[in-house]
Amino acid sequence: MNIRKHSFAIMMLLLIATAATAQCTYKNTAFKSGEFLSYNLYYNWKFIWVKAGNASMSTVESNYKGRKAYRASLTTRGNNTVDEMFVLRDTLLCYSSLAMEPLYYRKGAREGSRYTVDEVFYSYAGGQQKMKMHRQKHDGTHAWKDVSADECSYDMMNIFLRARSFNPEGWKTGNIINFPIADGRKTTPARLLYRGKTVIKADNGIKYRCLQLSYMELEKGKYKEIVRFYVSDDANHIPVRLDMFLKFGSAKAFLVGYKGLRNPVSSIVKRHLRATATAAPTSVTLTRRGIMHLTAKRT
Repeated sequence: MNIRKHSFAIMMLLLIATAATAQCTYKNTAFKSGEFLSYNLYYNWKFIWVKAGNASMSTVESNYKGRKAYRASLTTRGNNTVDEMFVLRDTLLCYSSLAMEPLYYRKGAREGSRYTVDEVFYSYAGGQQKMKMHRQKHDGTHAWKDVSADECSYDMMNIFLRARSFNPEGWKTGNIINFPIADGRKTTPARLLYRGKTVIKADNGIKYRCLQLSYMELEKGKYKEIVRFYVSDDANHIPVRLDMFLKFGSAKAFLVGYKGLRNPVSSIVKRHLRATATAAPTSVTLTRRGIMHLTAKRT
């Protein structure tokens, strides 16, 4: 009788653990191994939009501690003109299980003369998500923190990949998805706010029908918009444009090229220029006008 009771208890614990872990998983329908996206970056310098550099994001199937996983990396590089005003060198990396559980996150940021590293190590012992956070400060000192979560937390890279598989059918303007975000120092309440559909022209000269989403974080009791995404209204949900609201100003990223997509690009509205998916603007002046026009249209 005692054996049966113990067996039943063990089975219940296993079920609870499985259910807790399953909450952190999500079916990927938006991307596959080998995807590569490239962007032009622009920075608002004294109310003038200038070409600031480039960014690229790649996703490949890899291994993390012997486990099959997606390795996604995002790299931003400023050009020489912007470097004279402000050095911008960011590299974001994450590993996610093939079931989209976050496994590891790292952000290395060089902003001006400061360089910092933030890391999050995830584990799921006993069906509970645990995080070990690490921050290397600009003076070279280190800070470590252990966090146990009752609900699944995500990092910027993982939630970006995860959100691309969200099904927007039935969404209405104002729809909100809440979740905690981990950044290597702490967890913060965050949300995605759906703002409806619009048409965006990318830097490859092509117009795309897009879903408009705001990424927001709770700050001093209010949700503050950090990034506004315009993602293609098709099964890929690739970011066509990003508006970033930074501590030192604002920046934008426009899609230049892509390859290795999982699904057909059915969101194209109009091919404005005879350009390939990797074409870039031929003139900073013309590009700047385009951005100012798009900004005026948004506001």
